[in-house]
Amino acid sequence: MQGALTRYRIIAWIVGVCLLALVVVGMPLKYLADNPVVVAAVGPAHGFLFMIYLVATFDLSRRAHWPFGRMLLVMLSGTIPFLSFWAERKVSRDWVPAAELAKSPV
Repeated sequence: MQGALTRYRIIAWIVGVCLLALVVVGMPLKYLADNPVVVAAVGPAHGFLFMIYLVATFDLSRRAHWPFGRMLLVMLSGTIPFLSFWAERKVSRDWVPAAELAKSPV
């Protein structure tokens, strides 16, 4: 189960950075400077990576036995800038106590 969390954390950060690049750099360049190069390059990459993010989130939610609503909220967090970073941190912090309890000899 630790592998699913690691995969989720990595892809959450990648998707978050791509989305920030798209929104903070690409969109202003496209609409203010009439230069769509960044959007043309980062947009499709973000779309593809977001699909991988959805699969990684589904895998993690299945292994962690999340309710459907939580899984959906974590999936949607990849669509709002900065929210994927917060969701990744929240999921990781929620996961750590469960992992530590599993290692306990009691």
